[in-house]
Amino acid sequence: MNKRKITVLLADDHALVRQGFRRILEGEPDIEVAGEASNGGDAVTQATKLRPEVVVMDVTMPSLNGIEATRRILKSMQHTQVLALSMHKDQVYVREMLKAGAKGYLLKDSADADLISAIRAVARGDGYLSPAVSGMVLNDYSRHVRDPIDLLSSREREILQLLAEGQTNKMIASQLNISVYTVDDHRGRIMAKLNLHSIGELVRFAMRKGIVD
Repeated sequence: MNKRKITVLLADDHALVRQGFRRILEGEPDIEVAGEASNGGDAVTQATKLRPEVVVMDVTMPSLNGIEATRRILKSMQHTQVLALSMHKDQVYVREMLKAGAKGYLLKDSADADLISAIRAVARGDGYLSPAVSGMVLNDYSRHVRDPIDLLSSREREILQLLAEGQTNKMIASQLNISVYTVDDHRGRIMAKLNLHSIGELVRFAMRKGIVD
């Protein structure tokens, strides 16, 4: 009798990275790569369609980053777990991914065996952290500091990223299929909630929070 396999969705904006992960995982008898996604929006779509047990999620991707994609996936899919896989070990990326609901955070320079172990762990519902980030997570969470970004809605965080990426109100309106006036209204609320007074301040805030590189 064949043992049920852990289904995995690979979300990374670099095709070569996804191919590398796929090669590593295809050699494991208990893991099956169900699909791939090239950005955060695609990850949400593919996760909804494929309903994988684990999404291996890159943190920094264009248009919709891995942090916001994780929030959206976990909000509607209770039986899917997210493993963040990133080149960034800065505490802001780790903190925001864990706050979004990711069960694990693995650095991309980890050994192949660590990736496999991490997927199996989060599939069981256990946490998994790279040793290089575990200490910083404990220190960060011990402060219990309220983060201003928690004040933003999901749509506002999405528009914040697009603004920080340099898109105009008209471009954002077209991409999200909303009016320019709605974008402008969201932009005003974002600036007010975060106490920001210019696009330059908004970009710097987004960079500090790991929303954009």
